[in-house]
Amino acid sequence: MTMIDAQFEGSLNASPPADRALDWMAAHDKLLRLAARRAHLDWEEGSSLLAAFRAGVHLHLGFGSFAEYVERLFGYKPRWTEERLRVAEALEGLPTMGRALRDGSVSWSALRELTRVATSDNEHEWLQVARERTARQIEEIVAGHRPGDRPQDRLDRSLRKYVLRFEVSAETMATFREAMAKLRREAGSSIDDDAAVLLLARQILVGPTDSGRASYQVALTICEHCRRGWQDGSGEQIELSSEAIEMAACDVQDIGRISGHASDAVPHVGGGDHIVQAARRDRARQNVPPAVRREVMRRDGHRCVVPGCRHGTFLDLHHLVLRSEGGDHDPDTLVVLCGAHHRAEHRGELIIEGRVSSGLVFRHSDGTRYGTAVNPRAAATHTEAFQALRGLGFREGEIRSALGRLRSDGKLEVGMDGVLRQALAILTGPRIRIPPAVLASP
Repeated sequence: MTMIDAQFEGSLNASPPADRALDWMAAHDKLLRLAARRAHLDWEEGSSLLAAFRAGVHLHLGFGSFAEYVERLFGYKPRWTEERLRVAEALEGLPTMGRALRDGSVSWSALRELTRVATSDNEHEWLQVARERTARQIEEIVAGHRPGDRPQDRLDRSLRKYVLRFEVSAETMATFREAMAKLRREAGSSIDDDAAVLLLARQILVGPTDSGRASYQVALTICEHCRRGWQDGSGEQIELSSEAIEMAACDVQDIGRISGHASDAVPHVGGGDHIVQAARRDRARQNVPPAVRREVMRRDGHRCVVPGCRHGTFLDLHHLVLRSEGGDHDPDTLVVLCGAHHRAEHRGELIIEGRVSSGLVFRHSDGTRYGTAVNPRAAATHTEAFQALRGLGFREGEIRSALGRLRSDGKLEVGMDGVLRQALAILTGPRIRIPPAVLASP
């Protein structure tokens, strides 16, 4: 040990003088005050940004977008501005959380996650979770819950979001951005990063060019009892969301059944050699008969039927009446959708009504015709309510019918809690069985 090392170690072990003890206490006290002040400023900034956005400040000042306006003021990237606005708008319906941020008793980072699931009925419970955990722990808990869930509700691992990070060269980055821009142009509408990357991956996984077979191939395992599903991700079984399972059920190649049961962490279908044995026992078959698939593809011009969408690759057939709800392979109730629009339909973000023979109507989730001006509050409420009700076990057809009644009555503006209560009253009231053919009619 050198003399310098010995002196440094001695300084660490020595008892600090009284004035130095007071220094660290003062430093800690100052940081506490700064944290509270920072939270208050975050609350003030969010409410001010939301007011400026609604007033169209950027338009009056000649900026191309609100994101550009904020970036020049604060240096925020567009996605960060979007998150600030989302949290500020959510806090309008969460008064307790809003006061907690304003008073400095909780951080904005914690509320950023809590506002994804909290409602006015359960915000006190989620705040208690925030006070006992770090922001990272809160993120982990929220990732497995839907809007309206309580902290003690069972986690749904399929809801978790994953982060992809790559370090690439300038050439690769430029090429990737061009590819993403092309995907968005071909979609004919705005799609988020998740949908764009999904489309990109499906293009790489493109299967046979025969229009009678599904256009891409991934390995899914779906339990016949609980309808949970897993996808093989290079050796790791990743649980899927319910909309991904319904998408697969629309247009899939079945390689046979697998016997077995499950624990809480693995599929209810066994694994290992069972897959090989099942493939030997049962011949693989297309969910939609190849002749029907070719007919529908030719009829729809081998491209997505959503107005303005030009995607002609990684296409799916979509059942207007879900297979899980009694739908069949009648070409009149089958349409071609790209991956982005197919997922949007199963998430409640896109509404397709009618039959091919009588004409299809495409709507945004707020009920407006596809491609026209959207009411963002009503659209978000519809989508969140749709996903929350599906998480409670209701079928997509039932949910669409209930929310359709509320939408036609102009009741999507009452807020998430109100829409859920009214939709549940419809869904749990006296039921009349509606034949699948009627559900697909305009």
